[in-house]
Amino acid sequence: MCRGARDDVLDGAVTPLEVQPVGDDDLARVHPRAYLDSLARYGEEGGGWLDADTCMSSTSFEVARLAAGAGLCAIRALREGRGDAAFCAIRPPGHHALSDEAMGFCLLSNVAVSAAALADAGERVMVFDYDAHHGNGTQAIFYDDPRVLFVSMHQWPLYPGTGAADETGSGAGEGYTVNLPFPRGTTGEAYLRAFDEVVVPVAERFAPTWLIISAGFDAHRDDPLAELALSAGDFAVLTERANTLVPVGRTIAVLEGGYDLAALQRSTRGVLAALAGGDDRPEPLTNGGPGIDVVERARSRWVYGDLG
Repeated sequence: MCRGARDDVLDGAVTPLEVQPVGDDDLARVHPRAYLDSLARYGEEGGGWLDADTCMSSTSFEVARLAAGAGLCAIRALREGRGDAAFCAIRPPGHHALSDEAMGFCLLSNVAVSAAALADAGERVMVFDYDAHHGNGTQAIFYDDPRVLFVSMHQWPLYPGTGAADETGSGAGEGYTVNLPFPRGTTGEAYLRAFDEVVVPVAERFAPTWLIISAGFDAHRDDPLAELALSAGDFAVLTERANTLVPVGRTIAVLEGGYDLAALQRSTRGVLAALAGGDDRPEPLTNGGPGIDVVERARSRWVYGDLG
């Protein structure tokens, strides 16, 4: 939990929160019980590989339930006024998990569990995903749901192969999915322009009451699993600006990817400082490179076009 940064930015601004595993009813909003039973049974049998990327041990499902419960615990704490924002430093990540399928290191859809609980309570939820890999699971779960606005900035092409610009939702959810697929080498300059010129206008129309950030740091220039070129400072500024879209005490950042440990540490520090209202740029902002054309096309679609 983050509240009011002090002299050392994070000194005294972050307090730990005890986490409880997510309950069956909260999980069932997102995942069919048959799928949950299969994960539990697989763990009881000792685990193993679920797909080419995703492996379970005997305790993985238990840990995944704790990870999915973190966001719900953060929501309760924020509603009680115990912080200004929350950061869930959890593993395994969740944004690739489909409702009935594990993939991409993900067993349960952590962000979707929290977003669904908020939506069922009458809130308007914005999910902002800046992980380098598209959050296909989160998107799929809310693709036809107008209560949740899903916005993703990610590398294209890259695993899992979803997240094209023309994936915009279906049925009642048409226009509530916004994908910004960037080429490799894109820097924070294009990301920040996309946020200011596309994401802000879309968010202002949606008027979210809660914000959940899928805070994946594999878009960092040092990450071995992607080819984007952001810095820890870029993540801090993105988070700072996103945090202004909702009232104080209504933002949760949930850790997703990030596979260079030093970059992960610096990026997390910058995001924590941003959530606490501090000004900590662990690395300079990045600029140049490709991606501005992505912003221009998205602005034409979402701000001036038929879906705007």
